[in-house]
Amino acid sequence: MGLTKSITTPLLDPLQFAYRANRSVDDAWITHFLTDRRQYVRLGKTVSDSITISTGSPQGCLIKFADDTTLIGLISDGDETAYRREVARLVSWCGHNNLQLNAQKTESHSPFAPLALMDSPITIVDSFRFLGTTITRDLKWEPTISSLIKKAQQRMFFLRQLRKLKLPPRMLAQFYTAIIESILTSSITVWYAGATVRDRLRLQRIVHAAEKVIGCRLPSIQDLYISRTRRCAGRITADPSHPGHGLFSPLPSGRRLRSIRTKTSRYMNSFFPSAIRLLNTK
Repeated sequence: MGLTKSITTPLLDPLQFAYRANRSVDDAWITHFLTDRRQYVRLGKTVSDSITISTGSPQGCLIKFADDTTLIGLISDGDETAYRREVARLVSWCGHNNLQLNAQKTESHSPFAPLALMDSPITIVDSFRFLGTTITRDLKWEPTISSLIKKAQQRMFFLRQLRKLKLPPRMLAQFYTAIIESILTSSITVWYAGATVRDRLRLQRIVHAAEKVIGCRLPSIQDLYISRTRRCAGRITADPSHPGHGLFSPLPSGRRLRSIRTKTSRYMNSFFPSAIRLLNTK
């Protein structure tokens, strides 16, 4: 806080420093850290005079790069105007904040005309990973579920090893919850409603296998999805500032929520329509 106060003006709240245009808290620390750095040379017992350096960075520093930035834009009825406007805004913002975009590491999920970033074409892909979830162009979740099942199966080995060491069922269940169940339910509120029956059975088989190893009943994937979706929806309905708060609109009776009209199964199985259906079935 002291470093931030030394850079902000007396009338500017240091806690709001991060919201200034073209400046952030990281900028404050970096500016203070790299300004007026002094350096000297030691050779045996002889030490040179110190001088202020104007280039480079202090010894032992790592220069970090911003990575994994995701831009979302609307494409309605094939009209990419809003989407391309967002891309242009991002390019402009990076230019004003001294950030350089790497077109070779940038991918586009748009099936329409390819984008160019700084006069360099952007690769169009059919799927990409976002926060551990594979999002395909047709919004099918089999790649995500297969990846989660593979990770969970690998961790089942350690559960079996702990069983061989005769750990009590309570500790085995705690291990399962922390290491295996957390994998199976990663972003479950996003993809479970749109999962096929086959994929749901594949997930549940991992739970059955763990039950046999531990020797006790475990929450089903379906039950975990329902509880987490209701909990997530409850947080949104309790937060008027949430962007999705208005989608949970009560009917005049006040006992149920107004259903969202959907024209496609993909939209029907997305989070908000599914969450409203669950809340209406309490």
